[in-house]
Amino acid sequence: MSSGLLLWLSLDSIIWLQSLNGTNTNFSSYSSQLKQQLSISQLQLNNLAFASDAGKLLGFLSGIAASGYIPLWVVLLFGSFLGFIGYGLQYLFLANHLKLSYVDICVLNVIAGNSICWINTVCYAVVIRNFPSDLQVAVGITTSYQGLSAKIYTDIVHAVFSSEPHETAKAYLLLNSISPVIVSFIAALQLEKIDVGSPRSKKFGFILLFVIASVTGIYSVMSSFGLISSKISPLGGAIFNAVLLLVPLIVPIIERKLIIGDVGKTDQGTGPRSSVCDSASLDEESGCSVDRTENGLKEGAFWLFFSGVKLLLQMLDFWLFFFVYLFGATVGMVFLNNLGQIAESRGYSGTTHDFVSLCSSFLFFGRLIPSLMDYCFSRSKNIMIHSGPASLVLYMPLISGAFFFLLLDKKMALYISSGIIGASTGAITSVAVTITKELFGTKGFATNYNLLIANIPLGSFAFGYGAASLYRKEGKGACMGMECYRTSFIIWGSLCTVGTFLALILFARTREFYSKKLQNLNSQ
Repeated sequence: MSSGLLLWLSLDSIIWLQSLNGTNTNFSSYSSQLKQQLSISQLQLNNLAFASDAGKLLGFLSGIAASGYIPLWVVLLFGSFLGFIGYGLQYLFLANHLKLSYVDICVLNVIAGNSICWINTVCYAVVIRNFPSDLQVAVGITTSYQGLSAKIYTDIVHAVFSSEPHETAKAYLLLNSISPVIVSFIAALQLEKIDVGSPRSKKFGFILLFVIASVTGIYSVMSSFGLISSKISPLGGAIFNAVLLLVPLIVPIIERKLIIGDVGKTDQGTGPRSSVCDSASLDEESGCSVDRTENGLKEGAFWLFFSGVKLLLQMLDFWLFFFVYLFGATVGMVFLNNLGQIAESRGYSGTTHDFVSLCSSFLFFGRLIPSLMDYCFSRSKNIMIHSGPASLVLYMPLISGAFFFLLLDKKMALYISSGIIGASTGAITSVAVTITKELFGTKGFATNYNLLIANIPLGSFAFGYGAASLYRKEGKGACMGMECYRTSFIIWGSLCTVGTFLALILFARTREFYSKKLQNLNSQ
């Protein structure tokens, strides 16, 4: 089988993995039932959400495992097994087949949250290895599908399972436990090392994937607003989602037909960037020598410096990026985790799943936007297009404004803000992969990235705990009304504003690096 065909099959496998790996995004769809069965407070429920994110603190273990010590297929299957245990035992608890304490559920959430890190690490490792010249494009397309996870699971639950709240909650946990395992076994067959010197250009394949992803996202948004539900049954919607996930297989099928008689042609890439001395090839084998220096170190030895965790933590750029992510995407994730309770406090308990589905749809488009911009404007000479930190300066104020917009007591305000926060959070999580690799090197990427996202559990605990405390203060038990989260929205919006200024500082500090990278691109 040709290398070009294997490349696209590996990308399709990553798409399927990512589309079902966002199991933490549907927590709000079953959290109320856990709260009821455990007889816990809102503060304790928030700790369960934190426990899921706390699993990311151990994400560095997956980075070490994927650094060549263990085959990627083993790392993948181990990660899916962790999720099977973490969510599966919770399912048995809600089904009254197993007695578990509150502490047990917390531990299981940590395990389930950590499983996501293992699967994500494999996905990023495969994309970086197979698409070094088209990293942002490949990462954006694949990770965008993770934003659809909650939407996919919601459609399946509505189509197959009972609408009774307790049964619905069990259905989410059952799907969370078995779906990633099934897909991981399928994807494990496509993780072999591939010669990236593909015989044909990748341009046509990426254009086709952009079209497919856009159609998928548009359908998801329209169905979230109920524009399609009146014309198609829940089962029909779930089947159509499954078809959309299989459509990317068209790319390797077409590739197989196109390469007949073309063996021997060299890969052209998506444009001039395939031969650019970019960050994907900044290692000692590439011969690249962009002269960005930090503490006297040339870019050619960049990865040697940042491969050490101790040295990474001494870098100002890392901490700037860490807090930008913390005050942006992490705050957005805390909002998503509390979205069910926020909707209920405003009197929209019957439409909680609609808000979760809407956020999932916009998370999809948000993760796709950076890669689309990168692909469409790859020849642009504007540094704002090529600088990852510059995009952070754009997305951060959008999240901040959305939180302040939530102070309006309007259902449409919740819809609009949820969409903006979902899209911007998705965009930041997508571009974070590329920024990490560009600023801190390819070698040791898995460890560096998992250190970065360690901010998620920390922020989840701090911001979520604060919101839960305010919720409990406003209402003795179940809080109803705008006051339940008003102060939280103000605090979250203010933190995003601080993050915007930190993003500006990071952009200023890295401007010279991206300018030289742009000069290299234009000289090709």
